[in-house]
Amino acid sequence: MEDLPRMSVLAQESRGRTTPLAWLLVLGIVLAALNLRTAVTSVGPLLDQLSGALGMTSVGTGLLTTLPVLAFASVGAVTPSLARRIGEHRLLLLALVTLGAGLLVRSLVGSAPVFLLSSAVALSGGAVGNVLIPTLIKRHFPARTGIMTTVYTTALATGTMLAAAATVPIERASGDWHIALGVWAALAAVAAIPWLALLRSEPERHTGGRDAGLRRMLGSRLAWMIAIYFGTQSMIAYIMFGWLATILTDDGYSTSQAGLILGVFTALSIPVSIAVPMVASRFRDQRPVVVVLVAFYAAGFLGLWAGPASTAPVWVFLISVGMGSFPLALVMLGLRTRTPEATAALSAFGQSAGYLIAGAGPLLVGVLYELTGGWGLTYTLIFGVLAAQLFTGLYAGRDRYLEDERPPAR
Repeated sequence: MEDLPRMSVLAQESRGRTTPLAWLLVLGIVLAALNLRTAVTSVGPLLDQLSGALGMTSVGTGLLTTLPVLAFASVGAVTPSLARRIGEHRLLLLALVTLGAGLLVRSLVGSAPVFLLSSAVALSGGAVGNVLIPTLIKRHFPARTGIMTTVYTTALATGTMLAAAATVPIERASGDWHIALGVWAALAAVAAIPWLALLRSEPERHTGGRDAGLRRMLGSRLAWMIAIYFGTQSMIAYIMFGWLATILTDDGYSTSQAGLILGVFTALSIPVSIAVPMVASRFRDQRPVVVVLVAFYAAGFLGLWAGPASTAPVWVFLISVGMGSFPLALVMLGLRTRTPEATAALSAFGQSAGYLIAGAGPLLVGVLYELTGGWGLTYTLIFGVLAAQLFTGLYAGRDRYLEDERPPAR
């Protein structure tokens, strides 16, 4: 029990000088964040090769691309309950071990069903990390939520880009897709090391109470607005990652040119992830940031729709700035709550509901494209999503706290 007060001391000292334990937490958060998307983005570049090698049907391929949304929504929803039972540090360590084990198994198998199952296991570990890390930032760095969210989102974006960009070169150098996918299991193992050291500093567990439960979230207008805001920005991200290359090739770009633009688009998420949380956390009211990001989105999509094909890189750049709505949504999880328990509940609800909303986007775009053979209805859909993002963001960005809302009647 003597380690429990240490964490409250850490929270107090993080307001002034930084302790060695605080630096260990920062390292643990960075390494964990680097791993949260590797199970997703390492598969995409090898999808055709994996389908052939594993004898995966189109149904299996569709399920593989849908698994992230299902895992993030379902496992993320139960993470606060698991954290109360197991402890936050122990649970994140378990999540990283689960993530690494799933990545390792799927890199060794030659069976499509086992590959899908092990992918689901790996994604479950990532889903837990999605919810836990904003909670840990709120608990251990309450006075530095903005800068720590910047660190978190930057590491998350870096890991996302690294897995997407490096998997194919590793596969070509080794001549084996098993090795290219197995590398990411090693990265998860490295990320687990700081959390092994942090087990002795497990914070005290709280039972939660009604203000931090699912019933409270379901009855909270703020929670729903944040969930919809998170969902709309994720929907646009999924649409762009899934369909931008096709949009560009339909505009006359070669596949290599489209791939290069998509790579630059992904890489730009790193500086955007650095800038947006730092700016947004300086103010008590984030509504101006919401408006600016939606304006970048709107200008980019309008130009991509109606502008000359030769100017597409300019509009893609504007859209990449608009993608700052993702780190902004993560910042709001901490800024709109007073306690780590409320942050955990809001993070679980906002991300779970948000990913369910987002998952419909790429599928709907595919249907619209199949029906019309063009992009007019897709852009109309996107502008509708942007309107919802602006409306919910203006509500969620206002200076207010979840705990100050009146709880739902029993």
